[in-house]
Amino acid sequence: MATPSASPDTSATASAPKKYNLRNPLPLSASQEQEVKQLYHKRVRARCAPEIKAFAECAVNRTVTATWVCRQQRLAMNSCMIEHANNREEEDRAREEWFATFEERRRAKEQELVRVEKRREEVITMMRQDEERRRQQAQGR
Repeated sequence: MATPSASPDTSATASAPKKYNLRNPLPLSASQEQEVKQLYHKRVRARCAPEIKAFAECAVNRTVTATWVCRQQRLAMNSCMIEHANNREEEDRAREEWFATFEERRRAKEQELVRVEKRREEVITMMRQDEERRRQQAQGR
């Protein structure tokens, strides 16, 4: 009976980062889908920025009365948001943007992990130095 052994080719590809195909993307996890939706909504808000700004300016220093006093601005803002939010092409563009910036986000996460690990090591060193200083003070008394 032959024993299974890992070939060098499979181990090398397992550690290499995945390349995403923008034309045929893989199904995304729930957290990845949430990131795509955030990009999508950000793009929609950017397209409707003038309408949102007009409503916000009208609603300043108003509470309940903003509903009917700023009705025209609110309806303009809502219609713009609905128009762009129901656009499948906009969602596809957000998904493409997410895939295009995947490597950049991965690198940023890795740098953050390195920074956190470096800071953790600094804190451990400081705690050890403090412990040593206290031990020396206790022996000196």
